[in-house]
Amino acid sequence: MSITGWRVHFTRRDAPWPRVVTPLMEEFSELFARLNTGLDDHGVPEGEPFLIAPNGSYDVALNKYFSVWMAHSPWNTQAAHARDLRTFFNFLWSARGGCGWREATPEDRAAYAWWRRRDGQGPRVLDSSWDREVATVNQFYLWAFEQDLVRMNPIRHRAATSSWAAPGGGSARPVPAEASRVGPRREVRWLPPASYRRWRNVGLCGFDAGDLPRPGFRGRWAARNAAFADSLVRTGLRLSEQSALTVFELPELPAPGSGVVNARTVLPDAISKGCSGRAVYTPVSTLRDVWEYMEWDRREMLDYGRARGFYRPGRRSLVVEDPARPAVRIGGRWVPVARLGAEERRRLLVAGPDGWEPAMVWLNQWGLAMSVSGWKQVFADANARCAAAEVGLRASPHMLRHSYAVITLELLWRGHLQALGEMNGAQRLTYQRVFGDPLNWVRIRLGHRSATTTAIYLHTLQELEMRTRLELVPEGAWEPAGFSPEGWQESTAVAG
Repeated sequence: MSITGWRVHFTRRDAPWPRVVTPLMEEFSELFARLNTGLDDHGVPEGEPFLIAPNGSYDVALNKYFSVWMAHSPWNTQAAHARDLRTFFNFLWSARGGCGWREATPEDRAAYAWWRRRDGQGPRVLDSSWDREVATVNQFYLWAFEQDLVRMNPIRHRAATSSWAAPGGGSARPVPAEASRVGPRREVRWLPPASYRRWRNVGLCGFDAGDLPRPGFRGRWAARNAAFADSLVRTGLRLSEQSALTVFELPELPAPGSGVVNARTVLPDAISKGCSGRAVYTPVSTLRDVWEYMEWDRREMLDYGRARGFYRPGRRSLVVEDPARPAVRIGGRWVPVARLGAEERRRLLVAGPDGWEPAMVWLNQWGLAMSVSGWKQVFADANARCAAAEVGLRASPHMLRHSYAVITLELLWRGHLQALGEMNGAQRLTYQRVFGDPLNWVRIRLGHRSATTTAIYLHTLQELEMRTRLELVPEGAWEPAGFSPEGWQESTAVAG
């Protein structure tokens, strides 16, 4: 076996199987069936990360960290922890003489810090990335020490007192001493509406730099991609949240003339980060584009998948027997679709007018559920098109979420302050009690637990306001009338 270092894998049932099965492969089919049954019997979820050592071995004690300690954490968090630990373990193995994770010392950690941050041949990661890695490895070793798996935690600690503690009564808590201490990043990357539309038209819809349709553009699914991006920037949903939506969460299009501007739906806890289920308001104009995708592009995708038999219910399928009551049978009981996680939703089948079809809203060209990595590639391709057209704009799914937050907060604050300015003191108090704080409303829409997290967008608005005011500073404020740089140079030379 070739040694390539530590590797991260994820549990997966029913791995892809070739259409032509050889006799040798038939011998392994029963083994794979037993593995699938074993995962089910032990309640191992789909997509759970685990680490494989350089010699190909599976460390049971190590991987209990994911199967037990982190079992209820979001999948993205579990995957990030697995990859950060892999990076540290690979450094121990390759640069510290084959050192194992159980034998890591503070000296090893110091060498790792030098390589990651200051070594001329190292990656020189950002402070934010380094702080995350320190926190990840520290949490793992705190758990390992508690489980009596290691003799020491290689992460040094320092005492930190909470700022809210009473004078003389604050209890110090240990925090990693190797963190950068630069604090959270205050810069928020976002796009104003005009910039977003230009990025979308050029990058996703194939327009040229003059914002006109480009004849040679072959973006077959441009309408789908534009509707998806519009939904992100107009609702503030995370990429993982929107990509996991099913047809049961997609609101109906209001009737023309109804006067409805925003359609309301509910994002389930099961697919929201930190179980932050919440109401989502989608502008009707954006929702109309999504339903046009459902009517045309998605139907074409379904025809492709149905012709190839992709939607035949199998052992792993979760079938919604009655679309009016979206629920599936799991373990002999009915489970509502709203309680299913993202991976389970990818296995959902629902009866459509032409037979079985996926319940997921967003599909790829083969009629299967679009993955998060697939959407990231769509954005990467859009950025590449903008660069080729010499349009200096880039976007990511999270940048569109930032854009929603900044623009919505600015509009709400403008209306909020205008309303308050037209009231007396008593009326202002009543108004604030009834309508609350715009920052808190945006916090709920974003799914943040604390308004402190959302407050970063206030800093963005403050900087935007100051930059606007700086643009209005007249030149006369700096240069008095009749001042000449040449005359200043001559007078300086004479004085010298």
